[in-house]
Amino acid sequence: MCVPDDFTREPRLEAQDGASTEAEAVVQDLQSRVTDTTINSQTLLATDYLNHFNEIVMLLEMVPDMPECLEDVKEWQPKSYPDHFRDSSFSEKDLAIEAYHHAPAQFRNPFDDTVGRMNEVVAVGIERIERTLESGNREIISHAATAASRTLQKLMDIASAIIHGGTVTMDQDEIDTLLDG
Repeated sequence: MCVPDDFTREPRLEAQDGASTEAEAVVQDLQSRVTDTTINSQTLLATDYLNHFNEIVMLLEMVPDMPECLEDVKEWQPKSYPDHFRDSSFSEKDLAIEAYHHAPAQFRNPFDDTVGRMNEVVAVGIERIERTLESGNREIISHAATAASRTLQKLMDIASAIIHGGTVTMDQDEIDTLLDG
């Protein structure tokens, strides 16, 4: 899977077995602090992270008409959630990073898995587009770029649903089917 070297699940303080702990107090504090922000108070995740992927979707969509955009696509790099916010101008970036580290596992684990799959789709999509460029056939190039873009958009929808408290996922077979389209 194509993920940054520092894209690891950092430990989070979570209460185990319903015990009232300091971790629960931290989560409750964060839930109150994220009120009136774009950070979801249930999941402690922010949709602003998906902006990183919106960029690559737009670039992929340009490739069929402007194959030279593939160079820009290839320059795009995966970014961990904390790194995205560290590098952003998001007004609540420090709070977003802190909240992410305490996000409930029921949301963070599928979210992190979905992000990993999104990064993988980009890597596979780039490889396929590069192979199709050699053919010179615009229709084949368009198909490869569109498949990567649509699959990435579907996964972004899933990530967004998770951020908003949903439990939707997509398995690898579904991803492969979309990419092969």
